[in-house]
Amino acid sequence: MSIADSEKVMASPVVEGVDKQGPASKIVDVETGVTMVVNASGNVDVLERQYGTISVCAMALAIDNAWIALGGSVVVSIYNGGAPGVLYEMLTACFWYGFIAASLAEYASPLGLQRMASSIPSSGGVYHYAFAIATPRFRRAAGYYAGLLSYGGWIMNSCAIAQIPSNVIIQIWSFHHPDYVSQAWHTYVVYLMITWSSCFLCIFGNRLLPALQNLGLFLVLGGLLITICVLAAMPKVHATSAFVWKNFVNATGYQSNGVAFLTGVLNGAFVIGTPDSITHMAEELPFPRTQLPIGIAAQIILGTISAFAFCVALMYGISDLDSILSSVANFPLGIVYNQATNGSVSATTGLLCIVLLAILDSYLFHFHSYAYIETLAEIQCGRSWWALARDGATPFSRIFSRANSKLSCPVESTLLCGFLVTALGAIQLGSKTAFTDLVGAFILLTTISYAIPTTAHLVTGRQRAPKGPFWMGRFGFAVNLISVLLTAFFVVMFCFPFSMPVDVTLMNYSSVILVGYIVLVSFWWFWVRRTYVGPKIPHLESEGHVQEELDGDAL
Repeated sequence: MSIADSEKVMASPVVEGVDKQGPASKIVDVETGVTMVVNASGNVDVLERQYGTISVCAMALAIDNAWIALGGSVVVSIYNGGAPGVLYEMLTACFWYGFIAASLAEYASPLGLQRMASSIPSSGGVYHYAFAIATPRFRRAAGYYAGLLSYGGWIMNSCAIAQIPSNVIIQIWSFHHPDYVSQAWHTYVVYLMITWSSCFLCIFGNRLLPALQNLGLFLVLGGLLITICVLAAMPKVHATSAFVWKNFVNATGYQSNGVAFLTGVLNGAFVIGTPDSITHMAEELPFPRTQLPIGIAAQIILGTISAFAFCVALMYGISDLDSILSSVANFPLGIVYNQATNGSVSATTGLLCIVLLAILDSYLFHFHSYAYIETLAEIQCGRSWWALARDGATPFSRIFSRANSKLSCPVESTLLCGFLVTALGAIQLGSKTAFTDLVGAFILLTTISYAIPTTAHLVTGRQRAPKGPFWMGRFGFAVNLISVLLTAFFVVMFCFPFSMPVDVTLMNYSSVILVGYIVLVSFWWFWVRRTYVGPKIPHLESEGHVQEELDGDAL
């Protein structure tokens, strides 16, 4: 259904009651007599509500894939403290994101995500939360920036996620062909194959996704169990407990171990930093008010536990740290696996295949969600752009606001995500450091987008958001405030150089990417600000939370 059709139906005067627990209200078109479902974002349902609670939890775990994300970045993070640094930096990031997910704004900390998901069950995620919570004067700008910052961050994350299976495939080939010399374009070709296979599967195989999510849950949990057992049982010599838990190794060049540790939290943030991912599937859940918080909790809690267990087993499996740090392999985790399996190519290949299958499943759902941000890499990214386009916040919004009801997919938005991921992935052909900066920018952009609704929630005295089933009550203010303060602190730390002394090749360009993207988004804001009115959230209006007119909007 097109955006024009949605607006036509929204104009219909006959409205039935709103189901407070269910997904939407119903509207009858006075011209055709057809009863249509209108969701929490104020748009007619065009996506099938096909996901059960188990599928929601599976999707959350598959998208986050925390233990595999940790494996992909472990060689980088080990410079910021050695094995203890990897472990404790990850736990610090999980603690921080726990507040983000707990915060009512949903994007300042994990519990916040739960509260907002339960009170505003819309697939727009932070985009809708920021608009709903901010005051009438600033809510359009708050929603706009939260939505586009989140989308930009997730596109960059999709690039990183696609890079991992590309490197795994090249690494497996290298183990079986010792004379092979990897080239950057080899990895990029595999990257393109993965990106576009996922894109077309999201478009034409959307109804297969719930089953693939359950497979993803098996790969994440079953693969984790197999990997831990192998890492614990096969090594002839294990690392010492002092190496794993105590011996902090600062190889960054910073004189302060504290600075090295705090900048290393970026790697932990990459592991657990997707607390909003499941919220963008709200319009495909039968009961989003309760299913979204369950999915968010499953992602944060199980992701933390799985990543920690994997990290401990992995650290004990290292026998020669220097060879890992000096390796030029595409996917150094393979070198760790090879050490832990006593040089067995077959066992190493088996473990890498688990990583490959699990990360492909994760990448598929990232792509799916962001192609649909109704207002969430392929599923994740498509839904995000779609949601923003429906409200006129993007260029060519009339094209990108369309969704194919037969395919249950916003085709144009999904294809756009594919092209953006393709273009950004080409950066690896010229500079691997620049690509790593894009990954860092993912954390900066998304955490800032999470902080926007939480800050608005604090500024308005926590009075504008409706109280959902997971309202935090008197503890909410402290949770919201801590999440915002920690976000502000780590955004500054993550802009520090990766190591000292600094030169052009070692500079951290994440801050440049962040500022550049904000400037680009701001330019478009001044173009659309007179026509963009923000999302429609009728169930909030009916409860008296979003009743004010936009006439006094200063932005």
